[in-house]
Amino acid sequence: MNTVLVTGTNRGLGLEFCRQYARAGWRVIACCRGPEQASALKRLASDNANVQIYRLDVCDHATIDCLAEQLADTAIDQLIANAAYYGDCRGHGYGRLDYQAWRTTLETNVLGAVKVAEAFTPHLRRRAKPLIVAVSSLMGSIADNNSGGSLLYRSSKAALNAAMKSLAIDLRSAGIGVLIFHPGWVKTDMGGPDALIDAETSVAGMMKQIDVFDISQSGSFLNYDGAALPW
Repeated sequence: MNTVLVTGTNRGLGLEFCRQYARAGWRVIACCRGPEQASALKRLASDNANVQIYRLDVCDHATIDCLAEQLADTAIDQLIANAAYYGDCRGHGYGRLDYQAWRTTLETNVLGAVKVAEAFTPHLRRRAKPLIVAVSSLMGSIADNNSGGSLLYRSSKAALNAAMKSLAIDLRSAGIGVLIFHPGWVKTDMGGPDALIDAETSVAGMMKQIDVFDISQSGSFLNYDGAALPW
């Protein structure tokens, strides 16, 4: 049975990744900071024995190492680094920046994603076609930034893109691929009700690209529908 590990699974895209991988017959290692409050995820796990919930706070590196050790005998085919924090709050733009919120945004969106990837690289090495997927954002594109604002989130996703591009180069000799996705403007708690697509459409699109991934594509920054995006 193929195995996927997903972070940030209590809601939104992470929860939808769990649903669609479970539907495809995969073992799903669903990681979230507060499993007790993740009611939709718990319902999914109760209906599907292949979905297993684990506590994981991507800002707490000790818990990441602990889970990696707990799953030391588990080979992982795909790792979906999805956990994210927006950080930018209304009224806290340039001139009123919340630097603690900026640190939390970077810690979650960049350091957390890289730490999870690093901790579970030994698990990925055991599979023939392992893949790390980073759920990023077009807001991390420097070339596409024509509107400004959202300093915290933009800078974190730009840093995530740079880090994952480097990981793609560093891990290629080990046969581990890396894909970086913009999931689209999605109707989630983060994206809001006015967004253009739902989580099911976004995740289905990303999974379609994952299914046809070849190591020659490693390090690509893609839209959920497979279109190449500017850095």
